Amino acid sequence: MLATTGLPPITLRHVAATLTHGEGGDRHSVKETLRHSTITLTSDTSTSLLPEVDQAAAEAAARLIPRKSGGAPQAS
Repeated sequence: MLATTGLPPITLRHVAATLTHGEGGDRHSVKETLRHSTITLTSDTSTSLLPEVDQAAAEAAARLIPRKSGGAPQAS
């Protein structure tokens, strides 16, 4: 792939990380893909490219919280 795209290796690493995150990979998976030393580095630099993925994860987590009937509507 490197030879056919002409992109620098670091760009391909970040493309792989973005695709991993976009398909539901957690931050640890992205950290391992990028070979970062800490999850903080990964979180600070690589996981804000797809805000819709983060929004979907937040909505899924919110659906796990029990609600009283008549309370705020659950996100769908």
